[in-house]
Order: sequence, then structure tokens, then C-alpha cells
Amino acid sequence: MTIAMMFLKLLGGLALFMAGMERTSDGIQKAAGERLQNTLNFMTKNSVMGVMSGALVTVAVQSSSATTVMLITFVNAGLLTLKQGIGVIMGANIGTTLTGWIIAGVGIAKFSIAAMAVPLFGAGFFMSGAKRRSESFRSYGQALMGLALIFLGLDFIGAAIPRPSPEVLLFLQRFSGMGFIAIALAVVAGAVFTILVHASSATMAVVIAMAAQGLIAFELAAALTLGANIGTTIDAFLASISAGASTNAKRAAWAHILFNVLGTVWVIIIFKPFINLVNYVVPGELSPSNMGMHIAMLHTLFNSLNTVALLPFVSQYTNFLCRLIPEKPGESELRAIYLPKTLMDTPELSLLQARKEIGDMAALARSMFSRIRGDFEADPMDFATEIDWFTAKENYADIMYEELSKFLLAVSNSDLSDKTRMRVGIKLRIVSELENITDECLSLALLLKKKSSKGLVFENESFLGLKPLSDHVEEFLAFVADRLHRGITEIELSMASEMENEIDEDKRRLKKLARQRLKEGADVRAELLYIDFVRHMEKIGDYAYAIAGELRNFPSR
Repeated sequence: MTIAMMFLKLLGGLALFMAGMERTSDGIQKAAGERLQNTLNFMTKNSVMGVMSGALVTVAVQSSSATTVMLITFVNAGLLTLKQGIGVIMGANIGTTLTGWIIAGVGIAKFSIAAMAVPLFGAGFFMSGAKRRSESFRSYGQALMGLALIFLGLDFIGAAIPRPSPEVLLFLQRFSGMGFIAIALAVVAGAVFTILVHASSATMAVVIAMAAQGLIAFELAAALTLGANIGTTIDAFLASISAGASTNAKRAAWAHILFNVLGTVWVIIIFKPFINLVNYVVPGELSPSNMGMHIAMLHTLFNSLNTVALLPFVSQYTNFLCRLIPEKPGESELRAIYLPKTLMDTPELSLLQARKEIGDMAALARSMFSRIRGDFEADPMDFATEIDWFTAKENYADIMYEELSKFLLAVSNSDLSDKTRMRVGIKLRIVSELENITDECLSLALLLKKKSSKGLVFENESFLGLKPLSDHVEEFLAFVADRLHRGITEIELSMASEMENEIDEDKRRLKKLARQRLKEGADVRAELLYIDFVRHMEKIGDYAYAIAGELRNFPSR
């Protein structure tokens, strides 16, 4: 085989391997995407649970980079604290070691993995096309097809790497004899290769294949593996320097980088004893036939021991990162929307970030309405400051609406399960209704300013009449906000309908009273403004009911 053909075959094998990883990840996400979201959302109460959630999600999506990029986004949004995020990072490092065991297990198998890939692909193909079976069943079929591509890619990689000639063996022997320099160069090479392919699993596949052919000694394979752990941090780093990333997001990225770099440093310091430990743990003599098991064990021990060493000091590590990367002076109260394109690599899981942003938008709308109520009762002297506050909030709501809409539309064009696609459509419509509510709140603030600037006074009866209406509207907003992410039952929809009817009845009653006061000679300008005030409040109730209707359509889990 010529060098060019060997290179092309290796490249093709890597492409098949990475395509298989992506297909497997997509299939599992579609089958269990919401359960994976809940794993990240609820299993981060403490550092140990964070480690578990990071490991489980990474095992499922087969990409530590995808997990850490999601993590950066969630920390940026405030969905996770920095301390919780560090636990997830540790877990992601442990979870990604499963791929090495799969590759090593395939490498020592006594059967042809290429022959095994064909029936696997066939079974997955028919499963994915079974229209009468559940969507989860079809998604697992897609994952099975991805697994077949992984096996086929590994077979190509193994076949592309030739057995070493005496000259190659002599060169490698001399290179290994360089001691620490050889180890350091191998670490750098492993990091650079992983940065280029954006997948430490691909690096592991090549390293194990080369070691199994006797091209590299275990020591060099170990150093390349350590380098891959450093290179895999590139995706989190790139996510953290994107526009809109907060200080905490940058801290989380550097937590990942420093964790892996410092871990590599301490292993290099005790390199020989660590290698001996791996050889002691793995049964049998070290040979090309079981080299993959040794490399997989090294990868697992490295990440596990690194986690065990740092886990008790997560609080101190968090404080160190806060001192290393201090808060920016004057960081905006209104956090920039942060929905990076890298989340498109995990479309099912990316909806967790969108859910957080929608929750923030609902909280913003409620805070605006609550402030309107306070201003109506207190009648502040400086309405210019109040209008500035409402305008800033409403402008921010417009940005949220625009960014969330673009993001959700991009997600809807991804390969999603039917239930998830339905949820995306519902979220899009909910975002639109929330933006309408913030518009109405700004309109109410402008009406209050007009009332103040023109010296208009509401009669005591009309003033007191608005309180039940505003109470009902605020109660309705709280009702839909509390159910924003789980949907509502038919009984709850009936409750929402009753709330809407109460608001409509309040509007009819108050408008009737205003017309009666006009007949009795009340100030026309004040009463017309009062009617406008009632109308805008009632429209907020309409938008809240529209959200309730969308939540009733949420597909069951």
C-alpha cells in the first residue's frame, strides 16, 4: 500500500468513525433527549451529583465536548452555578472514557468487526424505518446504524496502519529513548491532533490502532492520550469567548482547561509509577494484542483519579477561578442572550437552554407588570426615570424575542423527534405572546406618564376599581409562568378560562362605570385614559390565556 493510499484510507476510516459517533449521538438524543435534559437540570444539587450527571450525559451523547459546550451555555445563563458546572466537567471527563473501552474491546475481539458492522447497520436501518413502531424505537435504530459506522471506521483505521518495518521500529526506539522530551512532544501532538479533529474519541481510535500494530510503545500512547485530554478543551474555550459570554462562562471554560492541564502535569511528574499502576491493574503481560485495554484503563484512571483528587476542593477551586477571572466592572444588569451555534450539535439538549431563556422572559414580563401596579398606587414624581426603566426592559424583551425565535427556528430545522418538534413550535408561539405582554406593560407605563404630565386625576371609585382587575391579571401571569415548562391539564385550562372570564368581566364592569361617570360630567380626558388603561390590562389577560392554550397542547412525555 502506498503512503497516499494509506493516508486516504486512514482519513476515510476517521470520517466513518466520526459520522458514526454523530449518528449514534443524534439517535440517543431523539430517543431520550428530555430525560437527558432532566439529568443535567436536576442532578446538580451537589458536586458528586454533578459528576454523575456529567458522566451520564457524556456517555449518552458520546461527546465530552458537546457536554462541556452545553455546560458553558447553562452557566452563562445562570441555569447552573460555577461550582455545579465544575462537577459536570469532571463527570464529562469520566464519561468520555467509555469510547476508549469500546474501541479496545473491539480491538481484542476474535471476530471481524467489519463483518459485524453490516448486520448491525441492516438491523438499525429496518428499525429506523419501522413506521408502526414508536419513535423511540426508530431513534434507537438510528443509533444502531451509527454504531455500525463506528465499527466500520475502526476497521478502516486498523487496516490503514501498516505493521512497522525494522527501520520504523529503530526510529521509534530511538525516539522513546529521548525520555521526557519524547513524552512532552507526544502530549503536544495528542493535543494538536484533537484540536484539529475536535474529537478526543477520534484521537483515541488512532492511538489504540497504532499501539495495537506495534507502531508506538505504551508510554508514547499514554502521552498522546494525555494530550487528547488537553485538546478536547478547545470547544469549551471557543464557546466561552463567543459574543455574549459572561464572566462565569469564561470561568467554567478555564475550569475545564486548568483541570485537564494540571492533571496531565501531575501524571507526567510521576509518569513511570503511573504507567506501572496501569500495567498492574490490567491483567496479563503488556503486548500489542491487549495494548488497547491498557490505554483505555490509563484514560479511565487518569480522569477518575484527577476527579477524586480535586472533588473535595471544589469550593476552593471555584474561589480561585473567581480571583483569577474577576467580574467585569459595570457588567450589564440585562444579561446578553447567549445561544451559541455550537448548541446545534446537540439540538434535543439545546432546548434546555432555550427553556431557561423563556423562563427569564416570563419573569421579566411579570416584573414589568408588578412595577406598573406599584407606580399606579405610588404615583412617582420622576416618571422620566420610570419610562427609561420600562423602555430598557421592553427593548431587552425585543432582543430576547428576536434571538429566541431565530434559535428555535434553527433548532426546528434539525433532526428532531416529533414530540420535540411540536414543543419547539409551541415555544415559538409562547415567546411571541410574552413579547406582546411586555409591549402592553410599556403602553401602561406611557399612559401613567401621560396622566401625570397632564395632571389628570382618577376619582377614588375608579382608582379602587382597578385593583381587582390588576390582581386578577397578576394572578393569571403567575399561573401560566408556574406551568411554563410542563404543560397544563384540561382542568387547569378550565381554571385559566375562568381567570380570563373574570378579567373580561372586570373590563366590562369598569368601562360601564367610566361611561356612567362621563354622563355625570366627569373629566373626559381622565375617563378616556382610564378606559385605555383597562383595555391594555385586559389584553395582557388575553395573551396569558393564549399561552395557557399553547401549554395545553404540550405533548405528554
